[in-house]
Amino acid sequence: MAFLPVCANDLADRGWSELDFLFITGDAYVDHPSFGASILTRVLEAEGYRVGIIAQPDPEDRTCLHRVGLPRFGVFVSSGVVDSMVNHYTAAKRKRAEDRYSPGGQSGKRPDRALIRYGQMVRSQLGDIPLVIGGIEASLRRFAHYDYWSDSVRQSILLDSQADILVYGMGEKPIVEVARLLSRNAPVDKITSLRGTAVIRKPEHLPKKVASFIAEAESANLPIIESGEFVWLPDLAAVADDKILYAKAFQLQQAEQDPENGRVLIQRHRERYVVQNPPVRPMTPAEMDRVYALPYERLAHPSYQEHGGVPALEEVRFSINSHRGCYGSCSFCAIAYHQGRIIQHRTEESILQEGALLTSMPDFKGYIHDVGGPTANFHLPACEKQERGAVCKNRLCLTPVPCPKLRVDHQAYLGVLRKLRRLPGVKKVFIRSGIRFDALVRDPDTSVLEEICRHHVSGQLKVAPEHTVNAVLRLMGKPDHAVYEQFEKRYHDINQRLGLKQYLVPYLISGHPGCTLEHAIELAEYIRDHRVIPEQVQDFYPTPGTVSTAMYYTGLDPGSLKPVHVPSAEEKMLQRALLQFTRPENQNLVRTALELAGHTDLIGNHPQALVRPTRQKNQVKSSRPTARTKPKPSSHQQQPQSGR
Repeated sequence: MAFLPVCANDLADRGWSELDFLFITGDAYVDHPSFGASILTRVLEAEGYRVGIIAQPDPEDRTCLHRVGLPRFGVFVSSGVVDSMVNHYTAAKRKRAEDRYSPGGQSGKRPDRALIRYGQMVRSQLGDIPLVIGGIEASLRRFAHYDYWSDSVRQSILLDSQADILVYGMGEKPIVEVARLLSRNAPVDKITSLRGTAVIRKPEHLPKKVASFIAEAESANLPIIESGEFVWLPDLAAVADDKILYAKAFQLQQAEQDPENGRVLIQRHRERYVVQNPPVRPMTPAEMDRVYALPYERLAHPSYQEHGGVPALEEVRFSINSHRGCYGSCSFCAIAYHQGRIIQHRTEESILQEGALLTSMPDFKGYIHDVGGPTANFHLPACEKQERGAVCKNRLCLTPVPCPKLRVDHQAYLGVLRKLRRLPGVKKVFIRSGIRFDALVRDPDTSVLEEICRHHVSGQLKVAPEHTVNAVLRLMGKPDHAVYEQFEKRYHDINQRLGLKQYLVPYLISGHPGCTLEHAIELAEYIRDHRVIPEQVQDFYPTPGTVSTAMYYTGLDPGSLKPVHVPSAEEKMLQRALLQFTRPENQNLVRTALELAGHTDLIGNHPQALVRPTRQKNQVKSSRPTARTKPKPSSHQQQPQSGR
């Protein structure tokens, strides 16, 4: 099969006079199943629709959306695989020099807040056509949300993008249902009840049952109402003004991410209402197999050849997505809110068929780079309840302690890896999408890690302990540090026994809510004592849709409403420097941090020192770091006492 049409000539080559649907994406057009736009357009094509793609349209070109003509039924828009603001800016809000999802890695090929800008372009160039938004940028902004880049609470992206429908989470099922209704000439303002979608409407454009509940909720004049199948969230003005209400609203949104028991969530935005329907039900293995068996070209569009292709493709071209979802529920990660906690997986046969396909590609060198998903070894649903398509509302699978009903069994995953290794032409099958070490430690079969070390590690295994202080780890949704130490010892013992020089690459996070300078110094001492050289240190990045971002904005743990220390921008900079204290450019910052924390004993020339005493010239003296604003007292609840 050829690439989908991107211009009028492509339509003519197919003998089409017009499209049924246009799909706009903020990424370059790469027809590979690691790119959401490619999956969704191939799914629509398989349903018999004529679909065209416009990739990275120029906001300054007032006619660029006309290059494939006006579609008959509607427009779908995604900003790309990565949130456009995360794609453009570091955690320190500095502009990134590269965009790996653009031709040649060139930055500036998509605008900031791309989904909003593209929606505005659709309205100005294509008029009042049905407009549906989706992808990570839409999914995490469906309600009023804290926006780190403007340091404010923004309204639902449905309003800013001028969209009719928002598809959240995994989009295959909702997009097909939306397309089916639009192709049957259903008015877009009547498509209000599909699972996995959110809409913004006035009550007169909503089903009577929803409109009736809104009327009752408004007459009750309470910030939160839970009634049967509906939840009334604190409105836009309330969550923008009251951080306690923001935390409560966020916790309710998280709790209703259950395909079986999730309720309709409603949040007023001035005279209109965001209505989120329950999540879409998980795809079955057979449905997943069909998605990944579609006729992808597995290449970037030929028009990018002169730019050297699209860098992001090279990272995944010979990798296999075996499953989706993650029940790890790390506080700083939005995967559980976007993809869901329920693992949706492919059959072994489907994965092996893709492996055989990779070996037939002309530039395959014998190496399958990855087999996994958000977490490689979360290959199957966590328990019988999740197999039924439901999740627990008030407990997580692994933290604060593992659920007694959690099933830890790696045999199905290892079975797939073994059969992939035996395929003709395959030299090695690596695991690069990350291993959840606490699950490996809990597996009673100790040979699992040995097999992974023997066959599936490419010299380094990436793991994410994130920190060493248990109080911080619990806020991160991670296991106590003793679990990591148990895994680390087992990993090194196995590699020593096998005679392999393979190392752990630990990911660490600095500046996370709940982490103080004292905690960062404790982690720096651990790095010193264990001779760890952390190549990967991520300064905490407050992105929409995560528990950690709710903590960052409110100063509260949204689950308990207890106060949480939130490092200021200056303190975050000092914490990051502490985690890489050996770097020359960090020396002055490390001294400042140690002086502020009263740990001048760690400045000196002795073996336990983190930094030498000599200061560089022209150092700007730093003021003492302070935490962000405390939560504002609520009119209906006493303010929690500060723990600082």
